[in-house]
Amino acid sequence: MSSSKMRQAAAPGTSMTDPVRYPASASSPVRTKRAFVLILLTLLVPGSAQVVAGSRKLGRAALRVTLGVWATLAAAVLLLLFNRTLLINIITHPSTSLVIVILLAALAAAWALLFLNTLRLIRPTLLAPRARPAVGIALVLAMVLGSGSLGYAAYLLNVGRNAIGSIFSSGPTIDPVEGRYNFLMMGGDAGEDRTGRRPDSLSVLSVDAKSGQTAIISVPRNLQNAQFSEDSPMRAIYPDGYDCGDECLINAINTEVTNEYADLYPGVADPGAQATLEAVSGTLGLTVQAYVLVDMDGFSRLIDAMGGIRIKAGGWVPMSGYFDDFTQTHGMPLGWIPAGEQTLDGNQALWYGRSREYVDDYSRIQRQQCVQQAMLKQLDPATLLAKFEDIADAGTKVVDSNISSSQLGSFVDLAMKAKGQDIKRLTIGPPDFDASFSTVPDFDEIHNRVDQLLASASSPQAAGVQDDAIVEAGAAPGHVQAAAARPAGIFPLAGSVRAQQSPAPSDFTPVTTTPDGELITEEMLTQLKLEGNEQAIAGLVATNGQCAPL
Repeated sequence: MSSSKMRQAAAPGTSMTDPVRYPASASSPVRTKRAFVLILLTLLVPGSAQVVAGSRKLGRAALRVTLGVWATLAAAVLLLLFNRTLLINIITHPSTSLVIVILLAALAAAWALLFLNTLRLIRPTLLAPRARPAVGIALVLAMVLGSGSLGYAAYLLNVGRNAIGSIFSSGPTIDPVEGRYNFLMMGGDAGEDRTGRRPDSLSVLSVDAKSGQTAIISVPRNLQNAQFSEDSPMRAIYPDGYDCGDECLINAINTEVTNEYADLYPGVADPGAQATLEAVSGTLGLTVQAYVLVDMDGFSRLIDAMGGIRIKAGGWVPMSGYFDDFTQTHGMPLGWIPAGEQTLDGNQALWYGRSREYVDDYSRIQRQQCVQQAMLKQLDPATLLAKFEDIADAGTKVVDSNISSSQLGSFVDLAMKAKGQDIKRLTIGPPDFDASFSTVPDFDEIHNRVDQLLASASSPQAAGVQDDAIVEAGAAPGHVQAAAARPAGIFPLAGSVRAQQSPAPSDFTPVTTTPDGELITEEMLTQLKLEGNEQAIAGLVATNGQCAPL
């Protein structure tokens, strides 16, 4: 081609000696520098490398897409600052999340093609042999950082989308009742020989719809004569409460309804869980709108996916062995969880929340509350991002809920508001009621105590309440007084509600020695078990209900 024709082919304003567009005329160091600059341009401003050194038409199209993506990101940041709920709803909605997944995957593929086009523009054959490997490595790293990150984001969003679809329902949204959302959290004990799950852990999370201030109300599994809510179909079967004798404990409702009364709940995915929700609603005197059921047999997977949980344990907890029905005693424990600061893996956390050997159900309830709070406290954004796939996969195996997926945005937003705030607590049993209360409960008293608790959890001063504060009977709603020092083991006065951040004060001292000052060890406890000295073991582990998340 003649020199005149070559000049005509060149773009206006350029010359054949321009090293960016025509590297053949440049020196070897300039070619190398040019290669790294083009890679950096493609990484930071996709399309700009093509504008300065390749097809301007392709570059301008890519730049328009890049500017559109930046504008979308800016809008997302504004939503995060001013309307976080809407942003989360967009990301978690089944349809919009699918669109985002497709767009992210398309952008990742297009970005990868731009990197390959940039490699063509670099013209590796013109580079010095020693520079080629460095340029190739830089291009691959930039492609992984840019296109690879978008592709991985699309993959994680799709994993989360599938998990949300598996766990949550597509039903209607729910509205707050008297300014609060009330969720029933159930720890279900499923087995091959059982129909449905038997909830061994029942607690209501009541969340202020504006502030996120949270209260936890624990209901013992052995509560008798549970009252069904007025709109419950089971009220026609048990109009005076679940009162068929000593076997009619609240945790038996799930199985009984699943086996015998499922026809009363046409169209309901889990009649047993719904009936249990209605029994808790009627018993506590508040409207519980939704439930989350965690399969305890799979619970350990979720803890392991998180990398374990950190707690301070008040006393040693046995990982109980087999139970002898004839002697009504447990065999040698499978292991022990020591007192003091511990990091529990999934199996240990499961036993920590389930074991009641040597203590009563109420110590177990305190430990269960502690495990729940440790999970909420330690599932921070860094942990969630680093272990998202494992956590999402574990969640689909152990969690079931009738919460609508379309409302996740507002609830996640509330959870973010609640993080770091004090959590009020009430247990329908020790330490807030006498141990015999669950056998012959006074429902008017329960309703009064629940009302007082929620009044304190909804007041403007609620977030500043210190641990071990109580609401005195007859006090004005929201009036909170500091509790006087109380000897351990003494129940609060009737009519008071303990409102504290953890199941036990976090400043307790773990019991790690005997009264004589000898260090408690697993070997010591094993020897006492071999000797049949159950009473001595019970004395040494009596404080294992004390627990605080770290």
